[in-house]
Amino acid sequence: MKSFPHKRKKSAPIREGIRRDRKTLAVLALVTVFLLAGAAGFRMLLSKPTQSIGGAYMLFDTQGHKVTQDDFQGHYTALYFGYTHCIDVCPLTLDTISTALERLGPEGRKVVPIFISVDPQRDTPAVMRTYLARFSPRIIGLSGSAEQLKPVLETFHVTTHRRDRQDSDYLIDHTSILYVMDGRNHLAGMIPIDDSAEQMAVDLARVLRKN
Repeated sequence: MKSFPHKRKKSAPIREGIRRDRKTLAVLALVTVFLLAGAAGFRMLLSKPTQSIGGAYMLFDTQGHKVTQDDFQGHYTALYFGYTHCIDVCPLTLDTISTALERLGPEGRKVVPIFISVDPQRDTPAVMRTYLARFSPRIIGLSGSAEQLKPVLETFHVTTHRRDRQDSDYLIDHTSILYVMDGRNHLAGMIPIDDSAEQMAVDLARVLRKN
């Protein structure tokens, strides 16, 4: 009778290495999906008529005062939607925007940077005030109730998705684009937020000069 050699069992270190490799591949695949989804979302927005992006809004600043688009009449605004519990993209983006505007000098002072929270449950005016103090005093933080925020998200075509965590906390996936509005609150341009501060300054200058 023909005998077959026994298959050797994989040792514990080898099995652990395989598990690590599989986990790494899964994480890389997930990151790739998110990057492709973000690029697709940006292309989708670019394909929309510019007049269909942006519009009126009514929210509250970090002092609890009501703010609308009319408060910025005659000034460019750069709107970014995010939230204070964001662990990476939002703080990096706010820092990049602040640095880009500084690099533009007098031209950058034409632009009012605005951070609009997509997390009405946690981002009160007081929370927003403390959070934005870490970045630039120029950034205006706006927040509001879910009912007040909903039409703003719709008019800017911002999508959000809440992801609950085991520790009862949650994260929010959201559209990450810098919307540059002109003095009449009409869309002047959209800038990807993964640029360096240098490139973002170039992009902002291009938008300002063509309008």
